[in-house]
Amino acid sequence: MINVRKPPELLSPAGNADKLRAAILYGANAVYLAGDDFGMRAAADNFSLDELAEAVKYAHDHGVRVNLTLNTTPHSDEYPKLESFVKSIADFGIDAVIAVDLGVISLVREYMPTAELHVSTQASTVSAAACREWHRLGAKRVVLARELTLDEIRFIRANTPPELELETFIHGSMCISYSGRCLLSQHFVGRDANRGRCAQPCRWNMTYSKAGEMACGDSCTSSADEGCAEYEIVEEKRPDNRVPVIENERGTFFLSSKDMCMIEHIPELIEAGIDCFKIEGRMKSEYYAAVVTNAYRMAIDRYLADPEGYKYDPAWLRELESVSHREYNTGYYFAKPMEDANTAKNPGYMKEKAYLCRVESYDSTTGRALLIQRNKVFANSNVEVISPGKVGRAFNIGELYDEQSNVIESAPHPYMRFYAKLPFEVKAGDIIRAGN
Repeated sequence: MINVRKPPELLSPAGNADKLRAAILYGANAVYLAGDDFGMRAAADNFSLDELAEAVKYAHDHGVRVNLTLNTTPHSDEYPKLESFVKSIADFGIDAVIAVDLGVISLVREYMPTAELHVSTQASTVSAAACREWHRLGAKRVVLARELTLDEIRFIRANTPPELELETFIHGSMCISYSGRCLLSQHFVGRDANRGRCAQPCRWNMTYSKAGEMACGDSCTSSADEGCAEYEIVEEKRPDNRVPVIENERGTFFLSSKDMCMIEHIPELIEAGIDCFKIEGRMKSEYYAAVVTNAYRMAIDRYLADPEGYKYDPAWLRELESVSHREYNTGYYFAKPMEDANTAKNPGYMKEKAYLCRVESYDSTTGRALLIQRNKVFANSNVEVISPGKVGRAFNIGELYDEQSNVIESAPHPYMRFYAKLPFEVKAGDIIRAGN
């Protein structure tokens, strides 16, 4: 008999209100989001105070928990603003706060005593001993470092209090630095990655050229006679800002990680006792939030319905291939960082399928749907519709009509409302994307 500790929580990113609604509609048990400051994705749209209060209410009305990220490491001069922010949100009903800095945690404990403490992956927690200590300090959950293997996670689960929850990332961008501790963004553009402003220079289009041979220092593993090849990385828009790279018999350290995708390993993750599956991507699109959440929701629900008879559906991976991503792999779940740096051969993004429109309403008598445009839609084009709990279904969209029922050739304007007759029933929130 397969032992399932409890159904895992599916935690989805909510970079703004539209993404939050999409994640909830497509199956998230919880969402994580940030205010305008002190979250690790400062470039996301994020939420003003009024928007944050509305987001919490909307999520709770739909039975979904809200985790607030306060996981930057603020400097001393930022604490007055941080304290004011924490006091302002104290009565919003936020379920949990994700933090790593002890000063931040102290403020949360003072002003939000009912909120759970979730220790951020920025803490680089990689041992049962560290988890136990975080639990002693009041943590309800630890977001484990991405650099752990599945065997190490199993060991941590077996050697920590059962009431301490473990959360791991299962999908999305990986960082070439250890759990986000990177100085490249600060070096190139003065934006501190550890305070939520990473410019992601590891994703920039770079070239490198050989700068010459150099003698090895005491720390190098090459023999003195071999020396090392020295290279320089050059970003195309900053040709005068060169970064040295050293190559020896161990290889070359380079940048741009692959993206994590664990859709094929849901049974192993659940059976390892992981309490929460986290999807990375607050800066990704509303389409991304919907499609990725939907795919993992289907896989989790199928396993929970029949663990012994579970069968993986390759269509779930095809859904995940339709969103913006770099090369996929399984992160460090099956290989330690020193054994596999997970660097992409092609560091560029695979572009997502065009998100054409969203269903606003559907008339079952006429078969016509009211649609809200997101990208230009042409009449008589091949498209696919995505619904919660279903993979994409292909059809030809046929004639389009404006709000006065006039036939139109296309819907070219952003957020334009128009009609189309669809071959099957749809519901509000369903997404129509470009077909093959």
